[in-house]
Amino acid sequence: MERLRHSQRGCPWDLRQDFSSLAPYTLEEAYEVVDAIERGDFEELREELGDLLLQVVLHARLAEERGLFDFEKVAETVGDKLIRRHPQIFAGARCASDEERSHAWEQAKLEERRAKAPSDGPSSVLDGIAGGLPALMQAEKIQQRVARHGFDWTEIEGVFAKLEEELAELKEAHRARDGRQVREELGDLLFATVNLARHLQTDAETALMASNRKFIQRFQYIERQLAAGGRKLADCTLVELDELWQQAKRESGCRH
Repeated sequence: MERLRHSQRGCPWDLRQDFSSLAPYTLEEAYEVVDAIERGDFEELREELGDLLLQVVLHARLAEERGLFDFEKVAETVGDKLIRRHPQIFAGARCASDEERSHAWEQAKLEERRAKAPSDGPSSVLDGIAGGLPALMQAEKIQQRVARHGFDWTEIEGVFAKLEEELAELKEAHRARDGRQVREELGDLLFATVNLARHLQTDAETALMASNRKFIQRFQYIERQLAAGGRKLADCTLVELDELWQQAKRESGCRH
């Protein structure tokens, strides 16, 4: 990477990059790692992990050029963090249960956040949640954080009721043709859906990705069936497309 970033003999693309320009590529590579895992393609996973590592190397090189830190410091920092957050492994601490281990982990993270927080302002239990996270993941982290401080439904029936309440409010905003309110209520409905997923012990991001894959498989079935008959999507009525959709569901052995 040092050679790629050489000011006279380096790669023009690499030389043009900065932290902000690399951010979308870093996210993309992380998602491609997840995709390889979901597909069980471990050859692809090996390659995608390398691509993700390249992003770490690039960011570290940019920081080194600015005199901020280098790759060695990145590795050292995460190593120190793992040791600090696992006192039961590295410092002889005792944890009698998974609950105690989880509490110790969260306490260590809380102390880290407090150490980073500005000394002249109030702290929040929501400090440190990254603003650039995908919205579903960010919502889940917000809910997990406040739940650890007692701000949570005690029974799942309350979560279902909240979901129905938000759906009713969205319908009302739609009937009123209030675009701003529709957007707000839709956001509330999605937030409540993530909360339901959390109470069902299901990761909302992973669940939605699975539904996306399922939709793609079924829609591609429709396209294959039409292509086999020499037809295109534009040649079909919605009723015909829906029948093919039902066929796709039957072929996959799923009724939903």
